[in-house]
Amino acid sequence: MESKIAVLASGAGSNFKALALGDTGEGKVDILLTDNENAGALNLARELGIESRYMYPGKFRTKFGIKEEEIWAQYLLNRGVELVCLAGLMRIIKGPLLDAFQGRLLNIHPSLLPSFPGLDAQGQAFNYAVKVAGCTVHYVDSGTDTGPIILQEAVPVLATDNRDSLAARILEKEHIIYAEAVKSHFQGRAVYSKVVR
Repeated sequence: MESKIAVLASGAGSNFKALALGDTGEGKVDILLTDNENAGALNLARELGIESRYMYPGKFRTKFGIKEEEIWAQYLLNRGVELVCLAGLMRIIKGPLLDAFQGRLLNIHPSLLPSFPGLDAQGQAFNYAVKVAGCTVHYVDSGTDTGPIILQEAVPVLATDNRDSLAARILEKEHIIYAEAVKSHFQGRAVYSKVVR
């Protein structure tokens, strides 16, 4: 029996598409939820024949309203969702969604965590002049990109790179490892555990 995956996105949705088309083991993308009525991911969902829905996130720009986050969490629970994958959702999750799906909430981040957490990780890495950048799939906890790591992929920084070319090559790797990490989760090879830092 397939396990339902919900993808939460705010933008173009390329990682959503990669999850929908990738080998995610017993998991199958069941729905896309977005906090942005104009998200490109909505068009991708229509093209892929996957149900999608805009849901009001609250009045804040970078986090959910507590009541709204409760509504999102309850909607996903009522739908029987087993795993929630963040794919460019531009909001901090610290409340009801995290409580409802702890250990079943994944994120992909464009750096080799714990280096360069937060916004514009690719720009941070490029400005810091690292020789190797990359991406990370991790479980979400109450910190900012601090949850247990499932999978990482390194991306060399080329002498010809600028911030955008580096970001594009990191994104290619994201599309590969996100599905792999989801498959690992469902196979029990990736398990959430509290990390003491």
